[in-house]
Amino acid sequence: MDVDGANGGETSANANQNGEQEDTQSFKLKFCTVCASNQNRSMEGHLRLSEAHYPVISFGTGSLVRLPGPTISQPNVYKFNETSYDSIYRELEAKDSRLYRANGLLNMVDRNRNVKWGPERWQDWQIGMPRLKHEKDQGSEGMEGGVADIVITCEERCWDAVVDDLMNRGSPLNRPVHVINIDIRDNHEEASVGGKAMVDLADSLNRVAAEERAKVGASGFDAGGAASRSNFDERVPEVLGEWQERWPTLPATWTLAWF
Repeated sequence: MDVDGANGGETSANANQNGEQEDTQSFKLKFCTVCASNQNRSMEGHLRLSEAHYPVISFGTGSLVRLPGPTISQPNVYKFNETSYDSIYRELEAKDSRLYRANGLLNMVDRNRNVKWGPERWQDWQIGMPRLKHEKDQGSEGMEGGVADIVITCEERCWDAVVDDLMNRGSPLNRPVHVINIDIRDNHEEASVGGKAMVDLADSLNRVAAEERAKVGASGFDAGGAASRSNFDERVPEVLGEWQERWPTLPATWTLAWF
């Protein structure tokens, strides 16, 4: 008997098995969080998901970035993609540091500038284009290819805007993407709760995705094709239903769309 050969084969088999287990454990779905101005809810989700080691990007769907001002009729308005969080922070601090610290804006924007450079607009996102200038963003590792598996919006009008935009784009990549809306009130306290809920949902979805990925093979699943992901796609509503039972105060909506 070739003992060395037998042991070698066993070692090789164990190594492959361990490799598969490690690959399954390290697998992470890619996420995108969306709110109106890419300031509060989407950025809280972005931060929480990145801290949970998920690849993540974030956007806003509004025409402009709008933040509360001294009165309802005097908001602070900024352009997407052109204004950094740091410049917003410095401007608000110079205008009225007492007001904007008291209402939480300075703390929020300070958090944001430590997550990424500035607010981005969903409609301007070039899906599938490499995000080479975002390597310093938290959660950027794994998002270099410019696609996401799950898009989480934070209110119904943002969900509508994302779904409509994807339909108008015409699915050039022919890649499925789950668009889930979690209704989160636009204040700091509710955003914090929503961020925790997003991570809980991400963990549940990722667990199911890893199971289906192990069945069909990593290469096929990671390529994002509809055939290799069909079982995962079918399980998402069930996962969302179980999550909804744990978070009954955060109404959720779901659809399968296409990049």
